[in-house]
Amino acid sequence: MKRLYLLFALVACLPAALFAQQTESKKRPAWHLTIPEVTIIGHRPMKEIGVQKTKFDSLALKENIALSMADILTFNSSVFVKSYGRATLSTVAFRGTSPSHTQVTWNGMRINNPMLGMTDFSTIPSYFIDNASLLHGTSSVNETGGGLGGLVKLGTAPEVAEGFHAQYVQGIGSFKTFDEFARFTYGSERWHVSTRAVYSSSPNDYKYTNHDKKINIYDEEKNIIGQYHPVERNRSGAFKDLHLLQEVYYNTRKGDKLGLNAWYINSNRELPMLTTDYGDAADFENRQREQTFRGILSWDHIKSNWKVGMKGGYIHTWMAYDYKREVAPGNWASMTRSRSKVNTFYGQAEGEYSPTKRWFLTANVSAYQHLVRSEDKNIILQDGSKAIVGYDKGRVELSGSVSAKWQPIDRLGMSVVLREEMYGDRWSPLIPAFFMDGLISPKGNIMLKASVSRNYRFPTLNDLYFLPGGNPDLKNEQGFTYDAGVSFDVGKQGVYKFGGGVNWFDSYIDDWIIWLPTTKGFFSPRNVKKVHAYGVEVKANLAVQPAKDWLIDLNGTYSWTPSINEGEKMSPADQSVGKQLPYVPEHSASLTGRLSWRSWAFLYKRAFYSERFTMSSNDYTLTGHLPQYFMSNVSLEKKLFFKPVDVQLKFAVNNLFNEDYLSVLSRPMPGINFEFFIGITPKFGKNKKKSVNPNQ
Repeated sequence: MKRLYLLFALVACLPAALFAQQTESKKRPAWHLTIPEVTIIGHRPMKEIGVQKTKFDSLALKENIALSMADILTFNSSVFVKSYGRATLSTVAFRGTSPSHTQVTWNGMRINNPMLGMTDFSTIPSYFIDNASLLHGTSSVNETGGGLGGLVKLGTAPEVAEGFHAQYVQGIGSFKTFDEFARFTYGSERWHVSTRAVYSSSPNDYKYTNHDKKINIYDEEKNIIGQYHPVERNRSGAFKDLHLLQEVYYNTRKGDKLGLNAWYINSNRELPMLTTDYGDAADFENRQREQTFRGILSWDHIKSNWKVGMKGGYIHTWMAYDYKREVAPGNWASMTRSRSKVNTFYGQAEGEYSPTKRWFLTANVSAYQHLVRSEDKNIILQDGSKAIVGYDKGRVELSGSVSAKWQPIDRLGMSVVLREEMYGDRWSPLIPAFFMDGLISPKGNIMLKASVSRNYRFPTLNDLYFLPGGNPDLKNEQGFTYDAGVSFDVGKQGVYKFGGGVNWFDSYIDDWIIWLPTTKGFFSPRNVKKVHAYGVEVKANLAVQPAKDWLIDLNGTYSWTPSINEGEKMSPADQSVGKQLPYVPEHSASLTGRLSWRSWAFLYKRAFYSERFTMSSNDYTLTGHLPQYFMSNVSLEKKLFFKPVDVQLKFAVNNLFNEDYLSVLSRPMPGINFEFFIGITPKFGKNKKKSVNPNQ
C-alpha cells in the first residue's frame, strides 16, 4: 500500500508542475522525429551476406518496459510464441518447428536449458536487453548449430552516457500487479558501468470464463432447464520475480576491450490450476522456484583489418517443483518434490580477418560442459510406495566453424560456412551452408538473397535420460533448408521511408523427435521419419513524417508455415501422417503502429495466430484444437521536463477488446487489463542544465 500512496502522490503533484516545465518543453521536442536518408545496401557489412535477419529497433525494447522478451516477439515478429500466461512458461518457435529447435544466445553464450533444449522467454525482461535480432533458418548456422528453426540473438551494449545517470520506473497494473525498474550507470572515456534491477509481483488472480465447465440451471422442481459456463478466478497464479544485472566494460583505447556481464534471477511462481481442475485452490500448493546465475567474461582485440576475441562463462540453475495436497486439516502430503541442478561451463575463441576489401574470413570454436542432476523424490507408485527417479549426467558439447565471404563486385556477395558439432561422444557430419545475395537495382535498393544449408540437432538430456520415458537409442535430427527472398528499401530524407521483404523457405527434417504416450502410462520420445516445413515470411516498415514534429511508424509481419508429418505410420491407428504438427499455427501476423507528436506518443499493437491443433491427428474436438485469436494492446505516453528530473508517464491497455482466448489448452488468459507507469530520470551535473534525448 505504501507504494500505491507514493505513486498517487507523485501523480497528484505533476499537474501543478506542468506549467513550470511548459516553456522548456516547447523549446525542444521530446522525440527525435528525423527520418534518416536511405543508404545503399551495396555497402552492407560482409558478415551479413545472404543472411535472413530481423533486427528489433531499440525503441521497441525500451517502450515496452514491463514486458518480457516473449511479449516483444509476439508483437514484433511472425514467430510463434507459445505462452501459458504472464510469469509462466513462454517458448518461441520458428517456421513450423518446435521450441527446442530454436537456439538462444545472450552475449554470445547459448542459454538453452540442456535438459529441455528450450528457453523460457518469460524470464527474460526486455529491460535487460539492448540488442535483439532473429536469424531465420539457415542463417543461424553462422552463429551456432542446432537451430533447425532459427536463432534468437540477445545482448547488452556498453554504450552509456558520460557521468553518473539513474532511472527509476514504478508500474502498477490490474490484479494488484507491481513492476519496479531501476538502472544506475557511470560512463567515462574508458569505463562503462551499469547496474539494472527488475522486481515484479502479483497475485495474478484475474477472472475468466471457463469453457471447459458447465453449470446446470434448475427450475423449482429440480429439472435442468439450461446450462452456462461459469466465471472463475485464476487460482494459484501468484508470482514474485527478481532480476539483477551487473555490467562492467573497459576500453584501453589501444584496441583491447574487456567486459563483465553477471545476471541473477530469483523466481517464485505458483502454477495456475487448469480449467479442467475441480479441486479447491485452498487444499493444494503447486509451486515452481528458480535461481539462476549467468556470468560472462570477454576480451576483444581489434585492429583495422582483423579481430580476435575470447569469452568464458558460467551458468548455474537450481529449479524446484513442489506439489502438495492437504489430505486432512493441517496435514499436508507431498505428492511431487522435484529438484534439478544445472552447471554449465562455457568457453569460446573467435577471429576475423579481412585481407582485402573483397574478402572476409572468420573462425570460431566453442565448448560447453553441462553437469545436470535431476530427481523427483516423491514419485508414488501404484502399490503406494515411493521411488526416487531422475538422472545425474554430464555432457561436453563442442562446436567449430569457419567461413569465407567474397564480394567480387559491390553488388554481389557470396559466403561459405563449414560447421562441425560434437555432443558427448557423438559427432555430426560436416555441416555446410552457402549464401548469396545480389543488388538488382540501386534504385529502390532491391536485393535478392538465397541460401542452402544442412543442419543437425542432438537429443536433449531429458530426451535421452529422463525417468520414466527417456530413450537413449534416439537418432539425431538432421535436415536441409532452402531460402530465397527479395527485399527493398526506398525513401526521402525527412519525408518517408518504406522497406520490407518477402522470403520463401523449404525445410526437410529427418528423425524428428517427438514425445508420444506409451502403453505403460507415461510419455517417451521417438523419432518421426520425416517432417516437411515450408512457407513464406513477409515483413514491411513504413515511416512517414506528415508535418513538423509528427511521425507515423508502422511495422507489420506475416508468416505462412505449413509443417507436415510426412513420415510412416507408427501403428495402424496412427492418424498423424499428412497432418499439421501440434501447436504450429499455419498463419501468424503482427502489426505495430506508432504515432508521435512532440512529447506525446501513442502505440497500437496487434497479433494474430490461426487455429492450432493439440493432437497429431488434427481432430476438431473440444480439446483437439484451439481457435484462432487476435490480440490488441494500446498505450499513451507523455514526457515531462523539469529542472531536477525528467518524468515519463505511460498508460497501457492490454487485450483491448477483451478477447477470450487460449494459447495453450486449458490455460486461461486474462481479459482486458490496465497498467500505469511513472519513470523518473534525475539530472546530475551537466545533465541538470539540459535533458538528454535517448532517441537521438
